[in-house]
Amino acid sequence: MAVHVLGIRHHGPGSARNVKDFLEQLKPDIVLVEGPPEADDILPWSIHPELKPPVAILCYQPGNPQQSSFYPFAEFSPEWQAIRYARQQNIHVRFMDLPAAHQFALEEEKKNAPEDESEAHILHRDPISWLGRAAGFDDGEKWWEHMFEHRQNSESVFDAVAEAIQALRDELPPKEDRLEQTREAHMRKMIRQAEREMFQQIAVICGAWHVPALVNMPSVKEDTETLKGLPKVKVETTWVPWTYRKLSFFSGYGAGIQSPGWYEHVWKYPADDGTRWMTKVAGLFRRQQMDTSVAHVIEGVRLANALAALRNLSKAGLEELNEATQSILCNGEGIKMSLVGDELIVSNKMGAVPEDIPRPPLQVDIEKQQKKLRLPPTADWKDYTLDLRKENDLDRSIFLHRLRLLGIRWGEQSDAKSKGTFKEQWRLQWEPSFTIEMIEKGSWGNTTEEAASAFTIDQVQKASNLVAVCDLLQELIPAELEKAIDTCISQINNLAAASADVMELLQVIPGLVSVSRYGNVRKTDAGLITGILQSMITRVCVSLPSACVGVDEDAATLLVELFRKMNDAVGILQLEEITGEWQNTLTHIARNKNTVPLLAGYTTRLLSDYKLLEGEELVKLFSYSMSFAGQPAVAAAWLEGFLKGSGTILLIDEDLWSLVHNWVSELDEENFVQLLPLLRRTFAHYSAAERRKLGEKVRQGGGPVNRPVLAGIDEERAKQGIEIILNLFGHKP
Repeated sequence: MAVHVLGIRHHGPGSARNVKDFLEQLKPDIVLVEGPPEADDILPWSIHPELKPPVAILCYQPGNPQQSSFYPFAEFSPEWQAIRYARQQNIHVRFMDLPAAHQFALEEEKKNAPEDESEAHILHRDPISWLGRAAGFDDGEKWWEHMFEHRQNSESVFDAVAEAIQALRDELPPKEDRLEQTREAHMRKMIRQAEREMFQQIAVICGAWHVPALVNMPSVKEDTETLKGLPKVKVETTWVPWTYRKLSFFSGYGAGIQSPGWYEHVWKYPADDGTRWMTKVAGLFRRQQMDTSVAHVIEGVRLANALAALRNLSKAGLEELNEATQSILCNGEGIKMSLVGDELIVSNKMGAVPEDIPRPPLQVDIEKQQKKLRLPPTADWKDYTLDLRKENDLDRSIFLHRLRLLGIRWGEQSDAKSKGTFKEQWRLQWEPSFTIEMIEKGSWGNTTEEAASAFTIDQVQKASNLVAVCDLLQELIPAELEKAIDTCISQINNLAAASADVMELLQVIPGLVSVSRYGNVRKTDAGLITGILQSMITRVCVSLPSACVGVDEDAATLLVELFRKMNDAVGILQLEEITGEWQNTLTHIARNKNTVPLLAGYTTRLLSDYKLLEGEELVKLFSYSMSFAGQPAVAAAWLEGFLKGSGTILLIDEDLWSLVHNWVSELDEENFVQLLPLLRRTFAHYSAAERRKLGEKVRQGGGPVNRPVLAGIDEERAKQGIEIILNLFGHKP
């Protein structure tokens, strides 16, 4: 009876090759792999022809799917090769790590504990880096790659790993980590169990760090005490597709690697001297219309191997190939290397799992809809422009909006380039973590429509905020969930009737009006909310004048923006009765002497845009508002409100221009200095063309006011200094 402990690097191609070769020579009776024992029942799927890595085992709590963990595998993962070997040879294979049922419970306890920042904890964060430093490498990953992943001769490699890690664990201070101690105790328990079952050749595949703990076993009693009384939760497992991007440590994966795409290349072509890799890079650049020749590839390979020789390395690694690529193929431009990093070094490769793997009904329905609508889940970005007048595109839009309601944000929506509401622009990128959301939301229904409707109705019924409910309605309309829409409208009606906050009503009305625009394209009855809108706008018109009195500057600024949106919404509705109510309200606010000047000026401008104030009447009101005796700040605030939006009115209306010109010219120096920031803010919102034309009008002396002439200036003597001044500035007259 013999136990062979093989220390590996998770997702290391060299480790995977060494494990595969070792198992083929040893021909063990049983293979024990570091992983969750709850997943033993789904290991037979590993040799299914439709299960294509990268894939992952998902462990989750049925009642709390957010408490979950993934165990990903690539083709070049040593654990994957060990599992595949065992299944193909029809020998026993088991996971031996601490069950996820205990790990979840221990992690939940650990959340409430203070973070360990002891010296031992810091040293243990990246223990392999110490071996790399001892060998003269700045990066422990690079040391491991050159020592083990590129090694062609696997003889005694696992003995060397065990010896190195043993020395490392002896030198580093002990780390008090209950989870790690219980994991290693359970691994030893599983080895002892295999021995009791009389297996003669036991192969153990584990992370290199655990090798000494599994070779030098303590007493059974010690491990029994360690494992005694562990908390436990219910756990279920399944296979899910994974991506290389999620396999990289850039995604936050604890055992992630820097370059999964490169490691796949090393796995498939272990003897490559860089030629195949450089050919891949050249092919990528050519697809991007970048000029790349065979000579570039040849020189790039030569440079990479020369760098490896100078660094006393057995062969060129990724660092040397990247440096050669940037120098030869990229002409020294680092920006092109980001393309190599995304497409080749990391890659967006995505795995697949068989359709008949047990999955929750909601996940099955979502995958069915993806196939039906021809929306394949991919790891890279895909853009879609949906024409809602086409049946399939409309169905796609409905499906994507329903997923968003469920919190599965597969697609990010942006405005389509064409005008109107009949087109939508979507950018889709599938994430493996969406599986968690599908499992969690599966309790609300077995289909996308059923789950989205029930989940949203629950949110609506719990909401007590009118703005939040109206936001939900905006998402519900394009999702075409009639029952949820009816519930949402009823809740809006109830909350609006009870709301006395005019600001809240102003915030939600534009959104509701926007929702009504979907009626024609989406076959939704926009009249469902018209009655509510009319009631809300009437109440706004009654309460708004008093809300414009006695408010501070910040509140007035916010009201101006709400006025603008409300005015746009009224214009969209095109309902004569509502438009009349709104215009009457604007008139009342503009003529009320107690209205805040900023709002009075803005409402006057809106009345001017409606052509309800124009000509002599507008000039008279403008003149009166700008003539606050001794209160230039009040006049400036009124002017800021009036000039909100566009400055074109000053360009075409000479009477208004004259009034503004005169008012500014008559300000004394002290008041002008105080009001200058306000005036500058007012004109800063205009377009560059408007500001330029207004400046030209001032420079040309536009308006009836003549520019003041300063007395006591000798113009002839002043002209004599022009030449000297120009010379000082480096210009010749």
